[in-house]
Amino acid sequence: MPRLQPIDPLAPWRLGLALWTTAVEAQTVMALRLLGLWGMIPARRGEDRRMVAEKAPALARAALASAAALHQGPVAAAEAALRPIGRRTRANARRLTRPPRKPA
Repeated sequence: MPRLQPIDPLAPWRLGLALWTTAVEAQTVMALRLLGLWGMIPARRGEDRRMVAEKAPALARAALASAAALHQGPVAAAEAALRPIGRRTRANARRLTRPPRKPA
């Protein structure tokens, strides 16, 4: 007889918090990138290309992670899909909020 997985009552709450955190980080990244494109803040070289080039690989990683976790249930699949996107938005937000390096 197959063993039943224990139910985690906090899983939906963790997923909601992860979604909210990723949304806030994504909005921060979008705002900073737009301000940089408009010349209102210093922008790093290649930021315009980076923001386009990172979308497809991130979506592919999220789709693969979600498909791999689908057998664990819908919440686990959503968490797995969000994990690579969240890592990317967190890294972008951290990088864009760091002060630019001073030239030597």
